[in-house]
Amino acid sequence: MKVAIASDFSGYRLKEAVKDHIRSLGYEVLDRGAKSEEERTLYFDASANLAKCIQDGEAERGIVICGTGAGVSMIANKFKGIYAVACESVYTAEKISLINNANVLAMGEKVVSHAMGAEMAERWLAGQWCQDFEPQRKANNEKGYARLKEIENENYK
Repeated sequence: MKVAIASDFSGYRLKEAVKDHIRSLGYEVLDRGAKSEEERTLYFDASANLAKCIQDGEAERGIVICGTGAGVSMIANKFKGIYAVACESVYTAEKISLINNANVLAMGEKVVSHAMGAEMAERWLAGQWCQDFEPQRKANNEKGYARLKEIENENYK
């Protein structure tokens, strides 16, 4: 699986730690963010670069990082077909993959340690939407995701 990763300058160190970890797991990683802490890449540019990479089919999923995870998730969610969730726990990161089918994991350098960020990314990437769900729960999730797409199509002009 190809995974895009991007950060602004404030999330650079976490991005590098997460990138190294997921590469060690065998994922191909496309870096679309800051190339150093000194490069003053801003959160809205890093997030837009990542979202476009996924929209264009260059990567299946993406990880985007700023100071809190909030700004990058707000920007990413402005792109059709991008479903980003800012996470601060391993539990939430895993669940957004299984339950919500989120294709972008957002996190913050100032709230997530490098070790936790690596674990969050690993668990999120390992999960598949509706994995091990009973048939009724899977059907409900599929109905919810279909409704999400309808809402998106109604509101993205």
